[in-house]
Amino acid sequence: MDRAEKQELVTTLTEVFKTTSVVVVAHYSGLTVAQLSKLRRQMKAEGAVVKVAKNRLAKIALEGSDVAHVASLLKGPTIIAYSSDPVAAPKVAVEFAKANDKFVILGGAMGKTVLNTDGVKALATMPSLDELRAKLVGLIQAPATKLAQLSTAPAAKLARVFGAYAKQNEAA
Repeated sequence: MDRAEKQELVTTLTEVFKTTSVVVVAHYSGLTVAQLSKLRRQMKAEGAVVKVAKNRLAKIALEGSDVAHVASLLKGPTIIAYSSDPVAAPKVAVEFAKANDKFVILGGAMGKTVLNTDGVKALATMPSLDELRAKLVGLIQAPATKLAQLSTAPAAKLARVFGAYAKQNEAA
């Protein structure tokens, strides 16, 4: 990498660290190219991104951001995963770590909150933003459905009573 490429990478990472909601740092030593490609595909499918950057450049990019405390985790062959959805990157990282024992999650950050390995795993168990929205819409729609059922119930009961009287008169 020449100086201009390094500067561009630092600028890109600085923007990412300022705008992202969650960052996960992990060791990837021993993973094959195919495994890393699989991780990238899984992250992309969930709306997250994986970067392998020089630790020194990543530390420079972290300066002044909310997630600056992640710099202490950048030792050895590290990978940085981030997403705008606070659950996407941790969820994929934890699932990938279960399948690949050479992928070791070191920790991360969510805004100014420091996350250790257990914190990342706890975040991964939470429902995603889309799942939460779906649950909220379901909760909002449920009362309306109940209200519609209650408003039509008396009319249906009256129709059944009239139907029963009609059958009784026909039988007599």
